[in-house]
Amino acid sequence: YAWGEEARPGGRAMANSWQGVFPVHDSGDDGFRGRAPVGCFPPNGYGLFDVTGNVWEWTSDLYRPDHAAGPPALSVALARPDGGPLAQRVLKGGSFLCADDYCGRYRPAARQPQESGLGAAHVGFRTVLRVP
Repeated sequence: YAWGEEARPGGRAMANSWQGVFPVHDSGDDGFRGRAPVGCFPPNGYGLFDVTGNVWEWTSDLYRPDHAAGPPALSVALARPDGGPLAQRVLKGGSFLCADDYCGRYRPAARQPQESGLGAAHVGFRTVLRVP
C-alpha cells in the first residue's frame, strides 16, 4: 500500500475503497459508501491527500500498454467529433470501487487506460500548485 504493508494500520482506514464483497455490498467501514470529501484520510509522505482510493485521477500521460515512448493507444469505442479515435489517458490511484477481492489497482504502481472523452462518477483529477 502507499502507506505501508498493512491495509488498515492500527485498524484505521487509510483510503476510501470498497469494503465487502464487490459488487454485492459495501459495508462503508471506512466511513463512506461512494465518494468521500477530499482530506478525510491522512496525507501521504508528500503531504498530498487522497492519491490512493476515492476517485481515479486523470494524468496528463497518454496510455501505452508497454510504458514505452511512442504513439498512444487509441480507442475506437469512442470517437472525436471528426470521427477519429480518441487517445486514452492514464488513470492512477484506484477508486472507491476498488476492493481487495476485485481490484488491487490502488497500489502505487498500478495504472489504467481511460478514453479521453469518457467520464464516470469514480474518475476525477487533481490540480497542483507549486509554491516557491
